[in-house]
Amino acid sequence: METVRERLARQVRFIAEVDRLKEVFRQTVLINSRRRENDAEHSWHLCLIVITLAEHANDPALDVLRVLEMLIIHDLVEIDAGDTFAYDTRAMADQHAREAVAADRIFGLLPPDQARAFRALWDEFEARQTAEARFAAAVDRFQPMLLNCRTEGAAWRRHGVTRDRVIARNSHIAEGSAALWDYASKMLEDVVAAGHLSH
Repeated sequence: METVRERLARQVRFIAEVDRLKEVFRQTVLINSRRRENDAEHSWHLCLIVITLAEHANDPALDVLRVLEMLIIHDLVEIDAGDTFAYDTRAMADQHAREAVAADRIFGLLPPDQARAFRALWDEFEARQTAEARFAAAVDRFQPMLLNCRTEGAAWRRHGVTRDRVIARNSHIAEGSAALWDYASKMLEDVVAAGHLSH
């Protein structure tokens, strides 16, 4: 039987390990400084967006706490697997497999009951079968669109991403929030109209 001290030691080890998320950098740049965003900043921003925009979820009975739990842990796997750029089709081919191995290791640092709970949240997010997972995924796609639109398509232009690819990648936002997809679509069209993104 694990003692309280042993359990706490495992939990603290996990907390210290996931501090590494602050050093995983994404392709998306920040609105003001234009430096690359790190995964921890991304996760914080997603949670704030959920708290602010939960009323726009397609499901009015949304469990907001469950959405927040999914979003605060879903990118922890990138500590081992790295950030896979959303428009890099070659890297995307084995993304889930790489991230599943990382989930086993990282969540496995926790006591077994928490390891199972965190892994279940990660799996739920990946499957997008629940209202909470669909809204979490919607917010996860909306946030980089917002940053790209507010930086004149900086990351998209750097990688030659077109409007059609942005739509193909992000249209499932509507599965979690039709209102959010409508807003994101308008943002995208404004960027195209301004000449910052090609078709």
